[in-house]
Amino acid sequence: MSFIAYFKNTRIYLFTFLIFLMLLTRGDHLLSSISLPDASFAIFLIGGMLLKKPKWFISLLTFSFVIDIATLSMNNTYQIPINLGYLGLLASYVIMWFFGLRIANTNSFLKFAVFGVIATLITFVISTQTYNLLSGAFPDITIKESIQTGWEYLPQSFIYTTSYLLAYWGIQSLFKGRFVSHKASVL
Repeated sequence: MSFIAYFKNTRIYLFTFLIFLMLLTRGDHLLSSISLPDASFAIFLIGGMLLKKPKWFISLLTFSFVIDIATLSMNNTYQIPINLGYLGLLASYVIMWFFGLRIANTNSFLKFAVFGVIATLITFVISTQTYNLLSGAFPDITIKESIQTGWEYLPQSFIYTTSYLLAYWGIQSLFKGRFVSHKASVL
């Protein structure tokens, strides 16, 4: 198998793995009764780092939408209704992908962590505020009230997303270390 063919297959495997993680962690779960915290923000940042091309982003975005639609059709108490407020979630995914692209080739944990934290905070604010202002869940809410609403979810959202990002960094560091040391011993 040529290097190019191997690399193309690797991206398909990575994409499949990210979809599987999204299925395991998204809302009311389609695959299991175990409730794992949502990893969608982290998945889009990691996708931007590893997959890079817009076709992968569009595919991942499409799958996230399909997962939400399927979950809604099976459980109408699902917490993410598809409405105008959903646009903020889509914008948040774009931002996470963009930040992933910016740190795609970094070997610096500090840069990875800083970009991950900034991206997570920005996407939380955007997704929360668009939900509050545009979803219809709070019909008479003002911008000031919207800013004051939802902050109790920040610690939980921040901890979950950064935990997934830290797990990714640790796993990829182990793999890099394993393959680098293996190559060095072969030489």
